[in-house]
Formats: sequence, structure tokens, C-alpha cells
Amino acid sequence: MNTPMAYLIGPDTERMTHRVFTTADAESAFALNSDPYVMRYTGDTPLTSVDDARRFIADYPDFDEVGYGRWACVLKETQTIIGFCGLKYLPDLDEVDIGFRLLRRFWGRGLATEACIACNSFGFDTIGLKRIVAFVMPENVASIRVLEKAGMQCDGEFDYDGIPTIRFATTKSGSG
Repeated sequence: MNTPMAYLIGPDTERMTHRVFTTADAESAFALNSDPYVMRYTGDTPLTSVDDARRFIADYPDFDEVGYGRWACVLKETQTIIGFCGLKYLPDLDEVDIGFRLLRRFWGRGLATEACIACNSFGFDTIGLKRIVAFVMPENVASIRVLEKAGMQCDGEFDYDGIPTIRFATTKSGSG
């Protein structure tokens, strides 16, 4: 079996770098993934401890299995992890999903859009993907706006893991 090239460093933007999470980032990952407001539209179970976050990071398989995954978004100005953005292969759908999540204090600054645009471009231009999708709950108006600003097109309603969502999509040429 061939091991895929691992893109441990993701895209660089004006305000952020993107890199793989390490277990040293467990406190930041816990702060992000335990906040009920951050987690409310994700369908994910919030983490309950820093140790849970450390285990999650240590066991995260995507970079080893497909070569890419969700990167930590690191603010250049302070070297603070402010969230994540990145690509996840969904084998059940044979699609690549872009996902993002930021700490609340960084909402409303255009950072999620900046990260999403950069990660989509990285997926197409560096990894060689042909299509990227995103699933968002209809109530999550802010994330819908991020996806629209990132050039993704609504691709219809989609029941994902029992959760009603809207699917967005984009291709290398920029259309859904």
C-alpha cells in the first residue's frame, strides 16, 4: 500500500498559517471543541477534558490515511491557535469536505472566510482535488455566508449522518 504524501503544513494567508495539530495544542483544541456556542451547529460531541483533546489529536488518522485533514489556524501576529480549517475525506460519500471552526472571540473578522478560501485553493492547486463540498445546518447562517463568500454554491438539501443540512460545493473551476 502506498502512503500518501502528508501535507502537515497547509496554506498560508495574510493573517494565518495552517499546520497540523500536535498534542501540545491540546488546551487550545479543548477550548475550541468544548464551547457550546462553537459546537452547537456541528453535530459533534463536545470534548470534556484536555486529556480528551490530547487523545483526539494523537489518534487523528486523516494525515496518515489520505495526506490531509483539518489544520490548526494559527494567527501570525500572536502565534495563537484560533481554530481549525481544512479538508476531510468522507469515504461513505467519496467526497472531500471543507470544515472550519473558530474560537468565538475571533468570529466576525473574516478569518473563517480567509481560511476557507485558502484551504479550498490548497485542495485544488496543491493536493489536486477536483471537487470540495461542505455540509451546514440551515440555522447556521454565519457559516452559510462564509461558504458563499468563499465561492461555494448551494448544491441542495442533504441528510448527513441523520442531520438535515445544506450541501455546498465547488470545483477547481469555481462552480458547484
